[in-house]
Amino acid sequence: MSAVPFSAQIINLFASVILLLAFAMLGQRRVMPLINLFAYQGLVLAMSTAVVAFTTHQHHLYWSAGLTLLLKALLLPWILHRLVRRLNVKWDVESLIAIPTTMLVGVGLVIVAFNVALPISQLSNTITRGTLGIALATVMLAFLMMITRTKAIPQVVGFLAMENGLFLAATSATYGMPMVVELGIALDVLVGAIILGVFFFQIREQFDSLDIRNMEKLKDS
Repeated sequence: MSAVPFSAQIINLFASVILLLAFAMLGQRRVMPLINLFAYQGLVLAMSTAVVAFTTHQHHLYWSAGLTLLLKALLLPWILHRLVRRLNVKWDVESLIAIPTTMLVGVGLVIVAFNVALPISQLSNTITRGTLGIALATVMLAFLMMITRTKAIPQVVGFLAMENGLFLAATSATYGMPMVVELGIALDVLVGAIILGVFFFQIREQFDSLDIRNMEKLKDS
């Protein structure tokens, strides 16, 4: 068996940190630390992409790494922090099910993700094929966070974290997407975050709360 290249070990390490941060976000009970964990995840994702670019000489990945650093580690966390301060949000992150139960479900999803990704990664010949299972697990954990949170802001963070997992999956399988596609996705995510910020203020003004369960009142009326 040939030894794993050092660069591949570094990439796998970064991917493992991204997965650990996904678990930390899943179990986080406070809003500000949750946003900070998302920023750290974006930073590690940018570093991983830069290592892939250096190792494979895929120069467009340097742009992807820079875009990820700017958008996921700096701009979006800054926007979310400003929203939290403007909305004067001080509550804990509420979950529909207990946090320990959520973490156990997350472990099960990771096992499923690795088993699903295994035959796909065996068909790939990229140096990052070993991180495909981690990328899929990150997507599933972010989706779990979205459906188990009752507040709007944690759900948005879950959606953004899911996009991190999808980007990692694209880098793992095919060394990223074409630059025009990545720019389009980045613009969509940024515009979506701004629009969701406007919705936050509207929901807060209407219900004096960001609990999405209050939206059921609209259906009843």
